[in-house]
Amino acid sequence: MRLLERYRDVRARTVALAAPLSPEDQMVQSMPEASPTKWHLAHTTWFFETFALGPHGHRAADPRYAFLFNSYYEGVGPRVERARRGQLSRPSLAEVHAYRRRVDEAVERLLGGANDVAVIVELGLHHEQQHQELLLTDVKHALGQQPLRPAYHAIAPARTDAAPMRYHAFDEGVVSIGHGGAGFAFDNEGPRHRCFLQAFELADRPVTCGEYLTFMAEGGYTRAELWLSEGWSRVQSEGWRAPLYWELDEGVWKTYTMGGVREVERAEPVSHVSYFEADAFARWAGARLPTEYEWEHAAADAPVTGHFADSDRFHPRAAAAGSFGDVWQWTSSAYAPYPRYSPPAGVLGEYNGKFMASQMVLRGGSCLTPAGHVRATYRNFFAPETRWQMSGLRLARDAE
Repeated sequence: MRLLERYRDVRARTVALAAPLSPEDQMVQSMPEASPTKWHLAHTTWFFETFALGPHGHRAADPRYAFLFNSYYEGVGPRVERARRGQLSRPSLAEVHAYRRRVDEAVERLLGGANDVAVIVELGLHHEQQHQELLLTDVKHALGQQPLRPAYHAIAPARTDAAPMRYHAFDEGVVSIGHGGAGFAFDNEGPRHRCFLQAFELADRPVTCGEYLTFMAEGGYTRAELWLSEGWSRVQSEGWRAPLYWELDEGVWKTYTMGGVREVERAEPVSHVSYFEADAFARWAGARLPTEYEWEHAAADAPVTGHFADSDRFHPRAAAAGSFGDVWQWTSSAYAPYPRYSPPAGVLGEYNGKFMASQMVLRGGSCLTPAGHVRATYRNFFAPETRWQMSGLRLARDAE
């Protein structure tokens, strides 16, 4: 697809994702880690205005927007504290949409000429797709915290059985890890390098809600020996007894979804679990979480197919064999730089590298991830206590 067409498609998709929400919905910030929908709409626009248009003499729509909608780029200047984004009642939603239109017109004019803006625009589009997923997870959290538990949109029933879990074996050996081919990749996906893997086995599908219910029934949240110390502290201090959004209603486990509250479907991949919960389940199951190297090696030749956000379902389907889609999968790997990694020069070097501490890697994409946005080398990362993302798990074990 030509870059101009892709630009229009991605930008229109963000607006479409926000369309079911009222202006009031789009201002809500339900926790410091989330952002209001209106802020996502404005920030992704500011990114194009600052990094694509700025070097080409573009006059900013409003110089104050650099303070309001900068996320974390120290090299650009000060910004509104992240936890206070929900206080930004001005500019209005209508003004934010006007801002998007103005910047879109300027970017399209720029793309029509002969210049070197294509690389930055491509990065901006992948950045916006990341924010499309964050927009959905943040909206789900915001609506899910409300007493009325409103639906974002209807979700059609899809009651089917999960495929039986099977393990695939992989021999020990030296493998190549990281992006090294054609096409877009974020800087944290490289450099491509070699590493040695012991023989291992990896499950062909994620863990299901039914399997997780058995973990819960057998005392998963009450057995300290299953948990890492920090995870057990979270269980105690935050009262974890089930995945986020689950609630016990007259003996029946229910969950809040983008379609409202519904009974937990045993065949669906369990989602909204932290790294600590994923690790505890794996211990209970007599298995472990895969390293990100094992996961990538296993998925390297797999087709990037699965259930992604383009279905507009925004909820996992019954667990099936495959590497990608439905739920992000926690790995046991800390988010760290690959050998010989160095961040890009300039302000955009702040995109990934400075977050390489105190976070864990997830792989595979989810039902909230735009199709075409992930690949086997894609490294997502969140703090181990994170639960509001569409995060699940896949089991691994050492080969006998």
